[in-house]
Amino acid sequence: MSTETPARKDADTEPRESDETELRASEDTELRTAVSRGPADPDDLPPFTEQLSQQLGGVKGVVEAAVPITLFVVLNPVLPDRMGPLTGLQWAIVISASSALAIAGWRAARKESVRHALNGLFGIALGAFLAWRSDDARDFYLPGIIQGAVYGVLLIVSALVRHPIIGWIYAVVAQGGKKEWRDNTRLVDVLSRITILWGVVFILKNALRSWLYVIDAENALGLVTLFGGWPVTIALTAFTIWAVRRHMKTVEAVAPETA
Repeated sequence: MSTETPARKDADTEPRESDETELRASEDTELRTAVSRGPADPDDLPPFTEQLSQQLGGVKGVVEAAVPITLFVVLNPVLPDRMGPLTGLQWAIVISASSALAIAGWRAARKESVRHALNGLFGIALGAFLAWRSDDARDFYLPGIIQGAVYGVLLIVSALVRHPIIGWIYAVVAQGGKKEWRDNTRLVDVLSRITILWGVVFILKNALRSWLYVIDAENALGLVTLFGGWPVTIALTAFTIWAVRRHMKTVEAVAPETA
């Protein structure tokens, strides 16, 4: 009986075992690098509530950002067709835009950050201009629909090219703008999947808003805009922070075993 076959099997097995050993060694090195370079210890990260607050501008920032759109959604359907020199729609636009300006001005006067206020002010101003010109309440939401859809596409594309936008935001918040997270392949994978989730949610939400716009359901469009705005953003942000911290705990637990 020939003995060449077992010998060949042993010869074929040795390179595979060698490759597996090199792969495990590479993964171990990556884990140790992640621990040494990035804030792998969850205790090194800001507290969960602090991270959430930094991203959203705190409770005050969330409330202030929601005020203009809430006023428009509530006032537009309840105001009469005409009130003095303006229509009900125009009064809703004036009150909403004025509240956005007032909030930005109040923050500036108190020398507080106006970043979140200004971000919302631009969208409110453009929507107000379009709705005023067309006398159609749906156009108040049009800039947000377009902006949200574009954000969704950009988020997904950034993840597919391995430069997830959520990852860069994480780097600014948790790593002071450093790029060490790029060296952690597993963290890049986590942040890429999270970024795709954000993108899908943005696209689906604005697809629904687009449909409501087309069928002229302005009141439903307002409600979806209101409840699909900050509540959804808060939920996604909370999930993102939780997922990253969970990944960091996993890295911290595995790294000592591979040392």
